[in-house]
Amino acid sequence: MSAAQSQMTMETKLGALQCHFTWDLDPSRSELFRFRDMLEDIATEEGNSWLGHIYNLQGYIHYHLGFTEDARLFFSRAAEAFRQMRNTGSDEGPWLVVNYGNLAWLHHQLGEQAESETYLSKVDTLLKQYPSPSEDKLHPEIYAEKAWTLMKFGREKTLLAADYFERAIRMQPDMVEWQTIHVIVLEIIYGHGDKLLDENILEKMRIAKENDPDNLYLAALYLKACAKKGRKIEDEARELAEKVLRKPLSRHSGIRPLLTLYRIYVSEDEAIGLAEEALERQPDERHLKWCAAMCYKWRVYSHWDNPLEPRIIDRAISLHKEVISLYPDSSPKVKIALANIHAKLNLSQADADQIYQDLLESDLEPADRQMLYSSYAKYLHFNRKDSYKSVEYHMKAAEIPHQSAFRTGSIITLEKIKERRRHPMCREIEEFLANLEE
Repeated sequence: MSAAQSQMTMETKLGALQCHFTWDLDPSRSELFRFRDMLEDIATEEGNSWLGHIYNLQGYIHYHLGFTEDARLFFSRAAEAFRQMRNTGSDEGPWLVVNYGNLAWLHHQLGEQAESETYLSKVDTLLKQYPSPSEDKLHPEIYAEKAWTLMKFGREKTLLAADYFERAIRMQPDMVEWQTIHVIVLEIIYGHGDKLLDENILEKMRIAKENDPDNLYLAALYLKACAKKGRKIEDEARELAEKVLRKPLSRHSGIRPLLTLYRIYVSEDEAIGLAEEALERQPDERHLKWCAAMCYKWRVYSHWDNPLEPRIIDRAISLHKEVISLYPDSSPKVKIALANIHAKLNLSQADADQIYQDLLESDLEPADRQMLYSSYAKYLHFNRKDSYKSVEYHMKAAEIPHQSAFRTGSIITLEKIKERRRHPMCREIEEFLANLEE
């Protein structure tokens, strides 16, 4: 076989693997940094049933960020985590198929073809030892890891993740953690915002909660779903808070959905108190500062037209500044929030202007730039009373071809202005919207 044929055969084998490199994840660079930060904030102590999956995704992300040695390290940790978690007495199992596939890809991309061939051979051996139920189905372990990964990459992939979890559970119904994460995915899809979960999904959540009583993240989501249905949950929420605070407060501890629950259905002041208590217990957990910053942000936003105690605004500003320093590569969302909090005080208008100006001059990817333009348009309208520039930035947001709530919001705003027929730019808006539809 010629070298060219050998290379083609190898690329065909690599393309047929089930691993992060073949799942069409295609994250942008800003998303890579966001995922890296998110995964770093998840607890990696022993006993985390998703530890192998976490390390696998971290390896993939670090490879795409250009940190190849870190990628090797994370893929190695993933293999070891799977071996410890499954505790089967064997070093091999179907849960290693994705990990070995990732390693085959990594070595190939680094030009280490012999090592890549070794891992391709290991994948072949595992697939023969642990075949899937039929030719058109994957092994349940592969479905589960693929679903766990896809659920982080947007709505369409999250819908696919729900289907993959269902398939995995049908084939292997004794995996409690799969049932738990499956109902969490259903809540993400069908319980977003003000949407009410139907009784079937709510019942699935209740059963999963009973089967996995230590998962306080799920418990918080279940209480929120019940509260949306009109159930009084204040006492249950406070009991849950006591349980959450007794455990390590990682990103998946349940503190984040619990704070949302408090803010909406208990009280904003108690949400702030809970966030501050969590910070007192674990002051070095940076994601807790993010949680606290969000609580203060919503406190400021909900009292936009009413005076607030200076200490509330000062604390909101200081927390946001800390979060920005702790997550330097995160999206501009926190900086935008800080600008809007500054705008609450007329004396801080110059600070808000400066933050927005710095963001406008920065190098952002299309999705982040669209979010910035849409937010800046609102700021110009409500805080700077500049309706002309506001319209211009709503147009800038709308013309970026990325489907998002920010683009939709800007288009709706422009349509409303056009319909009122009072703005001097009505003709320009009408022409812009007509061209946008073409």
